[in-house]
Amino acid sequence: MTIALEVTGLKKSFGGVGAVKGVDFSVSAGEVVALIGPNGAGKTTCFNLINGQIAPDAGSVKLYGNDITGHSPERLFRAGVARTFQITATFSSMTVRENVQMALSSHARASHGLFTWATANFVATADALLTSVGLADQACRPCAELAYGDLKRLELAMALCNAPRLLLMDEPTAGMGPAEREALMRLAVDVCRSRGVALLFTEHDMDVVFSFADRILVMNRGRMIATGTPSEVRSNEEVRAVYLGNLEISGG
Repeated sequence: MTIALEVTGLKKSFGGVGAVKGVDFSVSAGEVVALIGPNGAGKTTCFNLINGQIAPDAGSVKLYGNDITGHSPERLFRAGVARTFQITATFSSMTVRENVQMALSSHARASHGLFTWATANFVATADALLTSVGLADQACRPCAELAYGDLKRLELAMALCNAPRLLLMDEPTAGMGPAEREALMRLAVDVCRSRGVALLFTEHDMDVVFSFADRILVMNRGRMIATGTPSEVRSNEEVRAVYLGNLEISGG
């Protein structure tokens, strides 16, 4: 399989405290990988290092063999790295279609200011993306009227606007009910696999993790303590001791 993301020796400290301590892992094209661990394990810092929110103290991040270590989020976006966040980021006063058009316009460097860009641009492409996430029938609705689950679908459509080769999803199902969580993750996984997009996500819902991840990476106190298939991670005694405990988990 083609390696899309390769992280080697990644380190980051804050005030002398090691948040990420020499982490190594990779994600292949079309693969779905979950990054899990207890609070303070270093997951979010690791995500922020990959996405260019912060610069590492040491180590490297490569995208399809190209060194992207320390590149800005904007530069990474144009290189094919997309990210969704725990809290959705949409323009509530705009329609669903206009939000996607804004993202497409930004990727094409065609925007003319936040609210003055031509809404006639990228209509067909926006509608195709909305169709892919099941929102075609809501294209003309203001975002403020959308249910939370539909906002998450819209955020996914916007993340796909740069035709990403790597999608980072930070707590994608936070705040959603069980049925909504499963539907969103199934949608994201299906879209990424059909397009050959590498998907790396963090998630606290272990049913989601063990149901949808091809592989699971487990961090604790800044280090990678386990990696493997859901069944391998489920039976790992150290993972059980520091994170899963006696939790009953479906899937995997």
